[in-house]
Amino acid sequence: MLKIGITGQSGFVGTHLYNTLGLQPEKFERIPFEDAYFSDENKLNAFVKSCDTIVHLAAMNRHNDPEVLYQTNIGLVKQLIGACEATNSTPHILFSSSTQEERDNLYGKSKKEGRQLFEKWVNKNNAEFTGFIIPNVYGPFGNPYYNSVVATFCHQLTHNETPRIEVDGEIKLIYVSELVKFFIDKIEDHSVTRYSNTELHCETILIPHTSEIKVSILLKKLTAFKENYFDKGILPNLDNSLDRNLFNTFLCYIDHALFFPFHLKLNTDNRGSFIETIKLNSGGQVSFSTTVPGITRGNHFHTRKAERFAVIKGKARIDIRRIGTDKVISFDLDGSQPSFVDMPIWYSHNITNIGEEELYTIFWINEHFDASDPDTYFESVTK
Repeated sequence: MLKIGITGQSGFVGTHLYNTLGLQPEKFERIPFEDAYFSDENKLNAFVKSCDTIVHLAAMNRHNDPEVLYQTNIGLVKQLIGACEATNSTPHILFSSSTQEERDNLYGKSKKEGRQLFEKWVNKNNAEFTGFIIPNVYGPFGNPYYNSVVATFCHQLTHNETPRIEVDGEIKLIYVSELVKFFIDKIEDHSVTRYSNTELHCETILIPHTSEIKVSILLKKLTAFKENYFDKGILPNLDNSLDRNLFNTFLCYIDHALFFPFHLKLNTDNRGSFIETIKLNSGGQVSFSTTVPGITRGNHFHTRKAERFAVIKGKARIDIRRIGTDKVISFDLDGSQPSFVDMPIWYSHNITNIGEEELYTIFWINEHFDASDPDTYFESVTK
C-alpha cells in the first residue's frame, strides 16, 4: 500500500485527488495534510517522513501583488525540500506546474523556478521527481474568481450575476478528473519503478489539454444551461464529453438548498393527470420504482453521472451530502405537487418513503446504469 500525501489537500485539485484516492483504500493510504503544517516545522517534518509519495499542489494562484505570489510559491517549495533534507526523506514528489511557465508573469516564473528547485534536489539526493505542466483545469467545486473562468461563469450564472468577457481568446482545458487520472497513473508507475530496482529519475511531463474553446462560446454554452435548466427544467445534450463535464460542473454551483425541489407542471382533466418529469436533449436511462413506507433507497454517489429523482406519488425525503463534508441537505417532496431533485456528482444521496402509502419515483441518469459500474460508490448520507 502506497502512503500518499497532498500539500494543498483542501484546494480544488487537492480535494478531487484526495477523494479519488479514497475510492481505492486497498491500494492507497492517504496521509492527512493541513495548510498549517507549513507554519510548524515539526508537523511538516513528520508529514514528509510518513509519505512514499507527495503531490505538491499547495500554491497561491492569484494576489494583488505578484511579488507576494512569487515569494509564497517559491517559499513553499523550499520548505518542502528543507523538510525532506532535514529528515533524510526521499519520497517521490509530483509537482503541479502550469503552462504559464513560459509567460512573462511572476506566477509562471514561480512555477518554473519551483520545478527547477525540485530537479536540483533530485540530483543531489538520488530521489524521484515528476513535474507536470498543466493547462487550465476546470470542474466541480473550483473557486470562482480564482481557479478558472469556468468556475467564475458558473457561479455568476447560478447566482444571478452578469458574466463579463475580459479577453475573448481560445482556452485550453482539462477536466479535473482527467488530470487526477494522470497523477494516479504516474504514482502507480513510479511505485513499480521503485520496487523493481529500476533506476530512479527526474522527468517533466506536458499534460495535454482535452478540449479547446473560445471564451465567448463557453459562456454561450453555460448561459444556455441556465436558460433551459433554470426556467424549463430541460437537460442539455450530454453526448459530448465537454458538454457533459461542463454540465456536471454547472450543477455543483447551484444553491441546492434554495433551488430544489423543482416543482413540475401538473396537467389534469377528467381522465386524470399528466406530468412531464424529464425534458432532455440527450439519452440516458429512465427508470421507475415503488417504495414501501419507511424504506430508504440509495446511499451512494457517482463521480461522473448526473441523476434525477422525480416524486410523482407519495411523500419522500431526499438527503444529499458532499463527499468529504458533514453537511446534509434535506428536501421533502410530495406527489400531490410532483417535483424533482437533481443529484450532483460527488454527493452521496438517498430517498426515503416518509409517508403512509407507496412512494412512486421516476429516476433518470445520464449514462446507462450498471450496478457493477465503478462510477457508483456506496456511502451513507448520514455517515
